[in-house]
Amino acid sequence: MKKCAILFVLYCLCTAGWAQDSLHVKLDSLLQHPMFEVSQVGLMVYDLTDDQMLYERNARQLLRPASTMKLITAITALDHLGGDYQLKTRLYYTGDIAEGKLVGDIYCVGGFDPMVDDTDLAAFAQNIHRLGIDTLQGNIYADNSMKEALEYGEGWCWDDDNPRLNALSVGRRDVFIEQLVKAMTRDSIVMQDVRTGEWRCPDTAALMAVRSHNIDELLLRMMKKSDNFYAEALFYQIAKAIAEHRTAKAADARTAVKRLIRNVGLDENSYRIADGSGLSLYNYVSAELLVRLLRYAWRNNRIYSHLLPSLPVAGIDGTLEKRMRKTAAEGNVRAKTGTLTGISSLAGYCTAVNGHELAFCIINQGVLRNQTAKAFQDRVCKVLCE
Repeated sequence: MKKCAILFVLYCLCTAGWAQDSLHVKLDSLLQHPMFEVSQVGLMVYDLTDDQMLYERNARQLLRPASTMKLITAITALDHLGGDYQLKTRLYYTGDIAEGKLVGDIYCVGGFDPMVDDTDLAAFAQNIHRLGIDTLQGNIYADNSMKEALEYGEGWCWDDDNPRLNALSVGRRDVFIEQLVKAMTRDSIVMQDVRTGEWRCPDTAALMAVRSHNIDELLLRMMKKSDNFYAEALFYQIAKAIAEHRTAKAADARTAVKRLIRNVGLDENSYRIADGSGLSLYNYVSAELLVRLLRYAWRNNRIYSHLLPSLPVAGIDGTLEKRMRKTAAEGNVRAKTGTLTGISSLAGYCTAVNGHELAFCIINQGVLRNQTAKAFQDRVCKVLCE
C-alpha cells in the first residue's frame, strides 16, 4: 500500500509539472504574436489553490490599468468599508412646523450616492408630508460638502465626456433640488416664496428623512457595466471614511489604497494611484499588484463574496457578454475589463480543468487596435481554462 501511495504522489507531481510546462509553452507561443514587436504587455497567472505563481511576463512593469483600476477601488472599499456599507442621502430642516406649515429651510445633504433616482425623490416628498408638512415657506439648500469641490478626477482628458463629480445628483446631473421641488409639488406640498441654492447644513438642523442604497447595488453596475461615475462615487466613500468629520478628498482614498498595497506585501510607493475609475492617465500599476489584490480578496470571504458576483462573466453578461463564446472560458472567466486609447486590460478569476482556482491579469499597452489586444486576452483565458 505504501508503495502504491508513493507512486500515486509521484504521478500527481509529474502530471502537475507537465501541465505547468504545457501552460508555459502555450503562453510563450501566444506572446510571439507580431503585436508585441510594437507594444507592451504585463501578464501574470497565479494558482490560488496551490498558492503559487504559474506564469509571468513583465509582471512588475508599470502600466496604465484603464478600468481594471475599478478592481483596486472595489477591493479597497470592501476591505475598508465592509459589505454591509450603505450610501446615504439625507434631508434636514430648521425652523418650526405649525398647522401643517414649515417656516424654515430644508437642507439636502449629499452622500455621493450615484443611484439616487425619481423613486427616492418621491419617497423624500412622502416623508416630508408624513411629518405633517403640507406647506413650505423658506428655502431648499443643496449641501455638497461631503467631498472636495473638484468636479473631475486628476489626470482626466479634457475632451472626454465625463460626468461631473457632484455629491448630490440625480441621473448624474446636478438637478437634485429641482427634481425634489417637482416631487414635493406632485405630493401636494405647497411652495410659498421658496428659493433654492447651496449652503452647508447647520449642526442644529433636525433630520427629516434618509434614503440609502447598499454597496452591492453600486458594485453590480460599476463592474458589470464599467461605470466610471459609480467608481468615483465609491472612491469618495473610501475617502469619507478616512476623512470622518471633514470634507473628503481624493487624496484620502489614495491613502487607503496605499495602505492595502502595503498590507499585501508590496511597496506602496512603487505605484501611482490617481482616481477610482481608471480614467486618469496618471495611474500606474502592475499585473503583479492586481493579482496580489485578487489573491487577497479570494482569501477573505467578506470581500470575495461581494466582489465575485459583480464581475462580468465571459460570454454571459456585462462587458464580457460577447467575448469568449463557445470556448472553455465561457461562463468560467469572471473578470474586469479595461479600455482606453492604446490600452486594453483584463483581470480576474477562472477555474482550470484540474479544479484549481486561478487569478490572472493582462495589461496590453501601446496597441493601435484594442480588438487585437482583446483577442490575445481571450486566447490566454482559453488556455487557462482548457
